[in-house]
Parts: sequence; structure tokens; C-alpha cells
Amino acid sequence: MADWGDRPQPPERGGERETIEGFLDLQRASIVWKARGLTDELAAKRLLPSITTVSGVIRHLADVERSWFREDMDGQSDVPARWTDDDPDGEWRVTADDSLAEIIADYEAACAESREVASRYQLDDVCLGNDQRFTLRWIELHMIEETARHLGHIDVLREQLDGRTGE
Repeated sequence: MADWGDRPQPPERGGERETIEGFLDLQRASIVWKARGLTDELAAKRLLPSITTVSGVIRHLADVERSWFREDMDGQSDVPARWTDDDPDGEWRVTADDSLAEIIADYEAACAESREVASRYQLDDVCLGNDQRFTLRWIELHMIEETARHLGHIDVLREQLDGRTGE
């Protein structure tokens, strides 16, 4: 049997929204679960030719949460982001001086902000931001894909860093 820790499980017989949000919350919680226990130094350690690190992945996901839910879905214009035109990879840049606990806390705050925004819309509601092609349903499904893909990166990095594996 898998060690799910305290991660939420999606409903086995829920409605569409409850199921989508259940799977998204499982992926979000798994990001945090996989990163916990690393030192700041290990979380910032580069093991690949790219600047991908555990801390960088989590910072990236925090920015992506805010971008899709607050900026795109809700039309907010004052959404903080670490990437810029001059540094499109800004959120990925971390050092051993960056606190993993603070990075995780910021990610959890971004996820809470996303949940709050989502709670005010129906799945078929269209984004209020500049790009109105997308619905809340599309954003939530995309975020499952985005988060799960980066969870796989963290999974491999974690195994390389300290040998920890698990569901």
C-alpha cells in the first residue's frame, strides 16, 4: 500500500468539479510532501545542465498558480511574478541561501489564493484576463498536468539527492 502521508485523496465517486479539484489538490500536496525533509542546500542543488532544482520547481509552480488563477481567470493586474522579460527564468533561480520552508509556504499560499479565486467561478466560466479562450475547467485540468509533470521532476531530483522514493 502506498504511503500517502497526510495528502488529500480525490473522491472515488464525486461530481466533476469535486473530482477535478480533488486531483489538483492531491498533486499540490504531493509537491510539498516530496520536498519536505530536504535542507535548503539540497533543495537548491543543481543536478542537471539546466537550472532546475527542487526549490526552483516549487517557486515556478507558485508563480504559475498565481498567473493562471489570479491574473488569467480573475483578471487581476497586480499579481506578483518572479519572471520578467529580462529574466524569463527568474523563478527558477535559487541558491542555498533561499529557505525551502519559505518557498513551500509561498507555494501553499499561492494554492490557497487559487482555491479562493476558483470558488467564485463555475467550471464553464471564461477567464476575465487578457486571454479569454480558457475556462476554469481548462485551467484546473491544465494545472493538474503542469503540477504532475513537475512532481515527476521533483521525484527524480529527490531520488538523486538523498535516495528517497515513494508514491
